[in-house]
Amino acid sequence: MTVGSSPIRKDAVAKVTGKARYTDDFTMPGMLHAAYVRSSIAHGTVTNIDISKALAMDGVEAIFTYEDVPDILFATAGHPYSLDPDHTDVADRLLLTREVRYHGDEIAVVVAETKLAAKEAARAVLVEYEELPVCVDAASALDENAPAIHKGGNVIKSHQFEVGGDLETAIREADSSVSGQYYTPVVQHCHMENHIAYAYMDDFEHVVVVTSTQIPHICRRVVGQALDMPWGNVRIIKPYIGGGFGNKQDVVLEPMVAFLTTKLDGRPVKLELDREECMTSTRTRHSSILDCRAAADRDGTLRAVDIAMTSNTGAYASHGHSIPSAGGAKSCNLYPRNAIRFSALTHYANIPAAGAMRAYGSPQVIFGLECVLEDLAREIGMDSVDFRIKNVARELDVNPLSNKPIRSAGMVECLEKGRELIRWDEKKRRFAHQQGPVRRGLGVACFSYGSGTYPVCVEIAGCRLILNQDGSVHMQVGATEIGQGSDTAFAQMAAETLGVSYDKIHVVTTQDTDVAPFDTGAYASRQTYVVAPAIKKAALQLKAAILDHARKMTGKAAEGLDVVDGNVVNANRPERVVTSLAELAIDAYYHKQRGGQLTADVSHKTRTNAPSFGCTFVDLEVDIPMCKVRVHQILNVHDAGTIIHPLLAEGQVHGGMGMAVGMALYEELLTNPENGRVLNNNLLDYKIPTCVDTPDLGCAFVETTEPTGAYGNKSLGEPPVISPGPAIRNAILDATGVAVNRMPMSPKALFTHFHDAGLI
Repeated sequence: MTVGSSPIRKDAVAKVTGKARYTDDFTMPGMLHAAYVRSSIAHGTVTNIDISKALAMDGVEAIFTYEDVPDILFATAGHPYSLDPDHTDVADRLLLTREVRYHGDEIAVVVAETKLAAKEAARAVLVEYEELPVCVDAASALDENAPAIHKGGNVIKSHQFEVGGDLETAIREADSSVSGQYYTPVVQHCHMENHIAYAYMDDFEHVVVVTSTQIPHICRRVVGQALDMPWGNVRIIKPYIGGGFGNKQDVVLEPMVAFLTTKLDGRPVKLELDREECMTSTRTRHSSILDCRAAADRDGTLRAVDIAMTSNTGAYASHGHSIPSAGGAKSCNLYPRNAIRFSALTHYANIPAAGAMRAYGSPQVIFGLECVLEDLAREIGMDSVDFRIKNVARELDVNPLSNKPIRSAGMVECLEKGRELIRWDEKKRRFAHQQGPVRRGLGVACFSYGSGTYPVCVEIAGCRLILNQDGSVHMQVGATEIGQGSDTAFAQMAAETLGVSYDKIHVVTTQDTDVAPFDTGAYASRQTYVVAPAIKKAALQLKAAILDHARKMTGKAAEGLDVVDGNVVNANRPERVVTSLAELAIDAYYHKQRGGQLTADVSHKTRTNAPSFGCTFVDLEVDIPMCKVRVHQILNVHDAGTIIHPLLAEGQVHGGMGMAVGMALYEELLTNPENGRVLNNNLLDYKIPTCVDTPDLGCAFVETTEPTGAYGNKSLGEPPVISPGPAIRNAILDATGVAVNRMPMSPKALFTHFHDAGLI
């Protein structure tokens, strides 16, 4: 069995030895370098731009301003193309703009012989502005007197749904209800590899873009739209990637480098952002305000949940209202047997644009949901874990929003397992009635998440398998490996179905839109779930072709043959080898009368979406006078269906938990409300947890078998980041009696809350 084992990653040796080649490792003769001229104000209009001094500097080849680019508004969000006008992304970007909407907006671009020359020339461009008032948050952007950041106003979209019965009646008839307002901050992805891309023309019509992107095929389409080029004239090549976490699920640099090469006779032009630019001029996580209510009876039966979310998308829409929409919809799987109302509004503001980030709105929604439910459990005097066990989803519950049954649900088992592993009951007794400056507390929070984007978006994936002359198999998929280990999982799946060893599957890790099968990319924790059916179908097709050729070679009926351990064997007696795959492949390729190259090429559309489940348990210590939190133990328990690669799965969970601890305790991108300038756009002032700050991370799995998953699997990549934040908040509440209803729960925030509560 290959699925369920932990073979060495396909890219492990290349990465640890430095042989893996990323975008910046490639160069071309005559490569030029570009640098943006960015606005020094957050809101206003450019009244004059003087490029003469910069253009005269040594090494400068060209300078383009907002006057030189196509007057084509385009959307940058990495969503599949939609045939439904109601689901199209907001087209509010130009390649360069005269209308400045955040501090650092792109108003011109310099192309020079070296990166240093381009940067120096960019600083020499002189710009004059007419400034407008700055709006950085919901209060200022939604004020009736606020200036319009885009035509049409500052509200992008709003929506509401109510399911499971009349919510107001349920709250009124319940024994207890609570409410609260919760806040989540702007945070940055901080992936190791900065945004980088270069482009060149291989003839007079075709543009080739080499880029660090999660979405090669979507990127191809967006470049075509931005430049009004036929999509088939654009070729996107994705080498190894040094992380993305959703930031590279946006088309950030590719349209610009494509534009520049078309303007410079097809010469290669590279554009690489430094860390400060990545912090402010790519994408961030949406900050959110969540006004929540919940009601329950004295026996712990949850009656109603009401969440009103205000989401700040920043200067440009990017993924915009999709973020709260997705977060609200996915949460309906978690507590499905009660009235639910979810409403959301997304607005513009003069801060860096927000986009996709790991778990896509769910960390914000679940923070509000799991905090208000904790407050409710305490209000009725019920244990936090018992309250959740009573109300969480079970197998064959029906999602009240989609009306689809939940086919696999290990949520109750996750809670029971986590409770046992962290010794919840024992510690609860031990930590009761604490006094003094240092106190211990326990917290728990749950999550649910989807496995892809269907039915909101199309879910399409492709797989091509080729039997090589030596009996090994080449695999091409359109799905992108961005560090998460998907190539390894795909090889395991193919090996499992074909009947060959894992080391005989060679995965082409570089996506090239001219060659690779179509796939929309790495996002939404979709890949192992959505690509698996295409792999399984292709493997079965190739296996059938192999057995049919074995029939031609041996005269034995194909129905009586099988492939085991890389050999064609008798199905009823696997120890009887008929021929090896290497011998069969040589015959297929080179026999003069029979055979040919044996291949399979499958494109598959997935029309299901399996929810995964899980929870976080936290044991922490709060030093009240020092306003400091020390996590003693943090544990995630996941129901992700069948685990394809246990070691990679554990790594995914640890990585997500580490990100979540950062968001919960340290990270916030701060903006000056007066002028819109980001105050901490570097890794010195923007505090991410280092190895010294990160606690020991624990994880466990409850394996279910998801019937809609080709290998029983469902999502795992994003879910680990969702529930640690509210679990930490709930543990601080348990330790101190103080509800800190905002992230990050940094010493600064704790001081304010502890002071107001009279603890300091």
